[in-house]
Amino acid sequence: MMRPVDSGVIFIARIALAVLFLWSGVMKLTGYAGFVGYLQSKGVPFVQIAAPIAVAVETLGGLFLVLGFKIRPLGIIMALYTVATAITGHDFWNITDAALQHDMMIHFWKNIGIAGGFLLLFVTGAGRISIDGARAPHRGLGL
Repeated sequence: MMRPVDSGVIFIARIALAVLFLWSGVMKLTGYAGFVGYLQSKGVPFVQIAAPIAVAVETLGGLFLVLGFKIRPLGIIMALYTVATAITGHDFWNITDAALQHDMMIHFWKNIGIAGGFLLLFVTGAGRISIDGARAPHRGLGL
């Protein structure tokens, strides 16, 4: 049974995650050529397909987080995306400069932690302060 305060905490968690992804998606879109170049430097295959998918996942995913729309499936998609970006974008095991390697390791594990947050959203759902919550049948005041 979900307490009323739980929905507020889930909403705050969704917003905290959304800010990161909306900002990142918009920055990728406004600096699209640089983002494509970065993906090419990382050896990402099919960059012409991967780049728009990344922008869409981050901007639409961020928007869906704010709205609380389709949060359970979104949680899985965003967790997988965040782990994939950790592996491709923060590959600290390929870095020889100690300071840069340390920085990449922090970013790698940060992404893994964020993926954990998305998995929690998959389990909890969006809460009542959401489109999903508004569409779900409610049983009393506790849901």
